[in-house]
Amino acid sequence: MNKLINKDNEWIIHFMGSLDRLLDNVEHLTANYRPTLDGERFFTDKEVSARLKVSRRTLQDYRNEGRIAYIQLGGKILYRESDIERMLTESYRTAYQQAAT
Repeated sequence: MNKLINKDNEWIIHFMGSLDRLLDNVEHLTANYRPTLDGERFFTDKEVSARLKVSRRTLQDYRNEGRIAYIQLGGKILYRESDIERMLTESYRTAYQQAAT
């Protein structure tokens, strides 16, 4: 049973497919990984504006109005994930229906 194993071997094709899927999963995890500092994740204004679907200028207005908390280190603005969630929770308005007349 001395078989030559090459790239066309069914076992090799299956193995290489598994490696490709594993690499895709690792790339996805590392692209979305946000390290924590004291259990808190931080986001840049670019990331927050993309997640909230507002412009960076609108985020600046929110900062100026005191609607969202932020940290400024030099020219860099950072937002705590918990502060963003708090702002969204405080801004939540329940839906209502108008009474039929």
